[in-house]
Amino acid sequence: MFESLSDRFDGIFTRLRGKGRLSEADVDEVLREIRLALLEADVNLTVVRGMQERIRERAIGEDLSKALNPALQVKKIVLEELTATLGGETLRISYASKPPTVVLMAGLQGSGKTTNSAKLARWFKAQGRNPILVGADLQRPAAVAQLRTLAARIDVPVYSADDDVVASGTGDPVEVARGALAEARRLGRDVLICDTAGRLAIDEELMEQVRLISEELQPDYTFLVVDAMTGQDAVTVAESFHRTLELDGVILTKLDGDARGGAALSVKEVVGCPIAFASTGEQIEDFDLFHPDRLAGRILGEGDLATLIEKAEEAFEQEEAEAAATRLLEGTFTLDDFLDQMQALKKMGPLSGVLSMLPGVPKEVRDVEIEDSQIAHIEAIIRSMTPAERITPDVIDGSRRTRIAQGSGTSAAEVGQLVTQFKQMRQMMQQMGGAGRMRKKAQKKNKKGNKKGGRVTAKGPATVNKAAFALPSLEEMKSNLPGGAGLPDGFPGNG
Repeated sequence: MFESLSDRFDGIFTRLRGKGRLSEADVDEVLREIRLALLEADVNLTVVRGMQERIRERAIGEDLSKALNPALQVKKIVLEELTATLGGETLRISYASKPPTVVLMAGLQGSGKTTNSAKLARWFKAQGRNPILVGADLQRPAAVAQLRTLAARIDVPVYSADDDVVASGTGDPVEVARGALAEARRLGRDVLICDTAGRLAIDEELMEQVRLISEELQPDYTFLVVDAMTGQDAVTVAESFHRTLELDGVILTKLDGDARGGAALSVKEVVGCPIAFASTGEQIEDFDLFHPDRLAGRILGEGDLATLIEKAEEAFEQEEAEAAATRLLEGTFTLDDFLDQMQALKKMGPLSGVLSMLPGVPKEVRDVEIEDSQIAHIEAIIRSMTPAERITPDVIDGSRRTRIAQGSGTSAAEVGQLVTQFKQMRQMMQQMGGAGRMRKKAQKKNKKGNKKGGRVTAKGPATVNKAAFALPSLEEMKSNLPGGAGLPDGFPGNG
């Protein structure tokens, strides 16, 4: 969604790197380009002007003019202002002292309220909570059925009107809300999420119905679900709902789409309530708290390692990953291990999304589209091998390649290419592991040889040369006297 904006910012900061100092004219030129980039991204004009003024105020100053690297200084200022525009801080969810904590979901028809109600329930469940879903959208019979289907996947109960009432489309959503509260308390559920009806456009009847449900439930949180693909219309919808319901936050859907992303950058300043959650895909797990600082970093090409680590922790079992890494460095990594790692990597989402979270990845690499079909081909090739072939790819000869290609719907050349690349990768990692072990061994040896202060003599008592300490005999003393004179009379031994 923010690719074009990221590309524009990348071009702006690349041109800045060549400048040693920034004059006021340079700053104005940069601000003009930033303004155009934001307007092209469909950001609200008032928001653009406010951000531009704040950046200019901070950028034109003594500190920046004396900075050794003004490009980095400007980038830091833009990053901070972009983070503030997106909401500044991640919303912290607190829970009611007397359960259940009630969450009311509102929005227009087609914005994704029902799907995101289930996604939110899954998120609460991951936090150790016991949610219950409420189907209060009785004007669209399929809404309750959809909610029950999604809830069954995450093992969360759903409360709604009787099936015949739902089918007739004449039920009372306020009565359903009242009954849901009692049911949540009876079952000991500590979070209640109420899905309400929507319309194709805002009207008085819709607003009145949502207001009555809100009065009945007295929600701790009221979230508006808006489609990021609708651009500035999403901001207008949020303003209308906020006047009636006093929203606590916005859930922004389809952030993985190809729209320009202006809604995300505008909703906080225009409406006054933060983006609470973001939906980044069609799967029920593609949903999490919205982190303004992380999104700002990704827009400016700084990556998002925090989210990448969180996704990796969810996708990979720590013990299995460590064991695989050890086998990889030892050269015992097999195609079965490779297949397991690919399966775990797929759980982290599209590979293009994973690449975009890595800092410093060149634009050319980020823009490479990796189709799921390419990964499927690799999986098919490996699954068409025998267990022995996966452990020892060296045994795969021409006839085996042909058999594997026929079983996987690929060509013998593709099979050969995969096997060759795998063997090269395994050999390279084995060399790296061997070099690491040799380096550790050498360091250990040097450490041992460089020890100071310990024993420097052989073990046991020291040997003493007794002859060196013996006194001369009388005859020797007599012979050493000058002129050969004898000892005085009466001296012992002089007879």
